[in-house]
Amino acid sequence: MSLTLNGTKNGNGSHDDTYIPEFSLPTGDSEGFSMSADTLVELRRRILEMGAATEELVRDALRALTEQNSSLAATIMPRDDVVDRMDIEIEAMCLRLLAVPNPKPEELRLISAALKVITDIERIGDHAVDIAKISQRMGREMFYKPLVDIPRLGEMTRQMLHDALEAFVHRDLVRVERVIAGDDNVDALYARMRKELQQIMLEDPSSVLQASYLLFVSHYLERICDHCTNIAERVAFMETGEMKHSSPKKAPKDLPPLPPVRVSTNGR
Repeated sequence: MSLTLNGTKNGNGSHDDTYIPEFSLPTGDSEGFSMSADTLVELRRRILEMGAATEELVRDALRALTEQNSSLAATIMPRDDVVDRMDIEIEAMCLRLLAVPNPKPEELRLISAALKVITDIERIGDHAVDIAKISQRMGREMFYKPLVDIPRLGEMTRQMLHDALEAFVHRDLVRVERVIAGDDNVDALYARMRKELQQIMLEDPSSVLQASYLLFVSHYLERICDHCTNIAERVAFMETGEMKHSSPKKAPKDLPPLPPVRVSTNGR
């Protein structure tokens, strides 16, 4: 397998929006690449390796924020590039496995789940980068109050991520249920934090910038948990053959109503 990474970076070392990684597969059939038990074990191992690297990204991004450690935050983006390369390599491996003739149904479920899972893991790494960037922007600015809920939400997020990855590797449906149930607790904490931060911004205009940064951080953590839930649901499909999605989330009730939109037909 040949692997090529192409992309452009801007002056501060981060990727432009036009960064598009590419990979190429050898032409011809998949001769010499079998759907053996060892190959499938290797697929799981690579996904676990990618997941472990992403777990460390989330952990260190949160540490950089809470400890106001800009040096640690600066390490997140290049490490996320490594996760991106793992994503491409595992996808290429899955595509070659799909070309192997006469796969068993459970093998197809594993490969299809793997393709979805690595996408969620890659997005989790991107959110870790988002948190690290906010940490860099805030610098050493004093927090308006000691951080309590952000570390708590971060710990819940890390636990969900760990359980989701363990569920995939060990085919553990008990952990699947734990992850799905944990997402409800995360949503409840996130809704309370969002309401509190909105209230702070209303009462103290000088805190708007910092509170908005923390609001983004809490949103990124909540989104990471959604990706963990996706992983757990894919594990359930992989093991049972049934695709069950958790209940759709309701629109938050504590957000202010949107102003009415007036449409003018006379160009004014």
